[in-house]
Amino acid sequence: MLRYVMPMWLTVLVDVAAWGVFHAATGYAAHRVPAERLARDGWWLRARSFERRGRVYRRVLRIHRWKDRVPEAGALFDGGISKRELPARDPEGLRVFVQETRRAELAHWWAMACSPLFLLWNPPVPAALLVAYGVLVNLPFIAIQRYNRFRTQPVLDRLAHRSAR
Repeated sequence: MLRYVMPMWLTVLVDVAAWGVFHAATGYAAHRVPAERLARDGWWLRARSFERRGRVYRRVLRIHRWKDRVPEAGALFDGGISKRELPARDPEGLRVFVQETRRAELAHWWAMACSPLFLLWNPPVPAALLVAYGVLVNLPFIAIQRYNRFRTQPVLDRLAHRSAR
């Protein structure tokens, strides 16, 4: 394995560069997902019963208190959309916002899925720390996207119901 070939300083350098590449690559890959593929929650993104329609994020994680303090990179790539603010308050703007929360959530799931690759060239303890880093860095962003989506979707549903009348 590679971990026996590289000196420690090079391993650390490769680890830092790898996380940068993994985050950039998964962010770009998610950016390239066609909008129509993000129109609905698939199996992976759908709400789970334990989330209680997002209430667990507010009551247990108190996400509303800290979510605005983390970095937001939705507009990093050309044509990307920041999720700091709603694109518009009309139904189409809300749909775009929900779609972008799905895109961002996927990007963070994919980045976290890269974590086991560090087992290829790191000794066991640093590899475990790097996997833990991948989980701890990405889970808060996943939670934020789910919380925002669970808050926005009922508004969209009410607007659709009103317009159907």
